[in-house]
Amino acid sequence: MMWTGYNITQAGEHFRIEGDWPGEVMGKKKDGSDKDYALYRPGDVFVVNEGGWLCKVEDVAAMIMKYEANKSTSKSQS
Repeated sequence: MMWTGYNITQAGEHFRIEGDWPGEVMGKKKDGSDKDYALYRPGDVFVVNEGGWLCKVEDVAAMIMKYEANKSTSKSQS
């Protein structure tokens, strides 16, 4: 799916994507009811890969455990 015509607002290290109305990119219609699709929803977590893609993380706990394990391995090899 190609999303076009949106603004990205940045404040320090944080940013958000804004549509034509509040909640548009988060699956809300103009009247506030739910759409069948969304770019992202509250609670979603993404990791940026080397190509600049934001990849949705389904299991955040597993991602953190993997990161911590890699961090420990890297320190012991230093």
